[in-house]
Amino acid sequence: MLSRALLLILLFTSTRPVLAQLRLDIEGGLVFGTNYNKVRIPNKGGTLVNLAKQLEINPKAFYRIRGGYTFGKRHNISALYAPLTVRYNGSFREDVNFNGILFTTSQHTTVFYKFNSYRLTYRYDFISNARWTLGAGITGKIRDADVRFKNESNDTHFDNVGFVPLINFYASYKPSYRWNVILEGDALAAKAGRAEDIFAGVAYQVNPKLGIKLGYRVVEGGADTDEIYNFNWINYASAGVLLSL
Repeated sequence: MLSRALLLILLFTSTRPVLAQLRLDIEGGLVFGTNYNKVRIPNKGGTLVNLAKQLEINPKAFYRIRGGYTFGKRHNISALYAPLTVRYNGSFREDVNFNGILFTTSQHTTVFYKFNSYRLTYRYDFISNARWTLGAGITGKIRDADVRFKNESNDTHFDNVGFVPLINFYASYKPSYRWNVILEGDALAAKAGRAEDIFAGVAYQVNPKLGIKLGYRVVEGGADTDEIYNFNWINYASAGVLLSL
């Protein structure tokens, strides 16, 4: 899906070079903690366990890549690839029933938590001038999630792939030509769950084609359905390279 979206962006850029701008945002850094990661699978009959409180997580490197395209000065489309897998280790304080299998307190357990995201976004900038850019739009997100519990005796996982619509927003302020303060993200709440992926930081324009950014990113949300209960809060220390073509 990501490759097709990027191909469309490149094709559209080649047909309207005067009005268009192609951008590449390559972001990376560390996942340095989770405030909480509450899991119960199945939702009825499983054990509710907070992985962030009962197990340990080591800082983990992450990356994400966004290809963006601006046309008509105010219209923006972008495609995002954001893979993420974190690993928890330790022993539970109580026996945990996960996916129909009992994980006891006597055995060391490793939990692999995967939450990959593929997104396609359209945003319209209502304000776009030398100082301010304010815009909003819609994002279609494909969520590829998997939770795996493993110890010496058992190894089981539960995967879930689904589509999630989100509201996209973007706000930036340029106090000078080279500096830019940014707040952007995707978010939406519904009866069955919620999702937020928000970045706050600063960017420095090295030259007209190259910029760098530094900031904090938080991913929060989850779902409460018949099959699963899972809500998490993940913290990122983030840095990136911004390319304009």
